[in-house]
Amino acid sequence: MNKSRFENGVELLNSIDGEAGRKVIESLQDICPDLAKYTIEYPFGDIYARSGLDLKSREIATVAALTALGNCVPQLKVHLNAALNVGCCENEIKEVILQMSIYAGFPAALNAMFAFKEVLFDRAT
Repeated sequence: MNKSRFENGVELLNSIDGEAGRKVIESLQDICPDLAKYTIEYPFGDIYARSGLDLKSREIATVAALTALGNCVPQLKVHLNAALNVGCCENEIKEVILQMSIYAGFPAALNAMFAFKEVLFDRAT
């Protein structure tokens, strides 16, 4: 029997985001469980599960996009952790954020770098 989109999504969410991902999903349960379900099914059950990119490449792209948006610090922190969880090294992530300073501007890059600093501190403690 094939796993459902939801089951696949939960497995990938847990392997990529770990506790941070579970906290996001749990925090939606009392206000909009459907959004939690959709967050598992579409991004993780459908997109992350595709074979076209490895998880490390997907997280690099996600960190770049969230950095460029500049207003997604909570989500950026989750994906900075995820990037580290799937094999990105600290220097690679710094370089991605630095690269975004060209296209997204210094404020967005500064905010992302400070978010990364917090993530690294939290992981060390």
